[in-house]
Amino acid sequence: MKKMQLFGSTTSPYVRRLRLLLQDVEHELVLVDIFNSRDRAEIQSDNPTLKIPMLKDANVTIFDSGAIYRYLQEKLDLPELSWQRQNVLTSIDAANDSLVQMFILSRSEIDVSADKMYFRVQRERLDAVFAHLEKQALAGAFAKWDYLSMSLFCLIDWVMFRQLYQVSDFATLENLYTQWKQLAICHQTDPRV
Repeated sequence: MKKMQLFGSTTSPYVRRLRLLLQDVEHELVLVDIFNSRDRAEIQSDNPTLKIPMLKDANVTIFDSGAIYRYLQEKLDLPELSWQRQNVLTSIDAANDSLVQMFILSRSEIDVSADKMYFRVQRERLDAVFAHLEKQALAGAFAKWDYLSMSLFCLIDWVMFRQLYQVSDFATLENLYTQWKQLAICHQTDPRV
């Protein structure tokens, strides 16, 4: 039987959170560069969204990190996220999505610091989400190392790696990040290596 395959890059925060989740599960990481036309063509043959991560397991192909998590949750008998925790994950994803869009626009030589509505909305979302995540952290939402904490860690680490947002304004988030980055699996999946 063919082992589970996770398609993605070592720099994607969405891929990395799944790699952290799968640390004790046999799988293969298939590296793809979504900015490379050959790799995009390979992904598109199974995934019309042209996004990573993508998971293949036996005859199942799944296109999105959220859907992949739900699949793995069932397959690996992981605890279901409460609606409150799902909202926290949605907040993490919203920040990730805004930052990825800004990063791609910046790499396309578009000035994301411009005072334009699109960029103002993204910055407003980021400020609101990080303030919300700080409150959630203070309330203990990230007290254990689980998918929610892994997702937050990957967001913060990617922000620092790409120098996209100032997380140091949020002491509780920064303390959690400092604690988590000491974990062996976080070193093993570090995109800087």
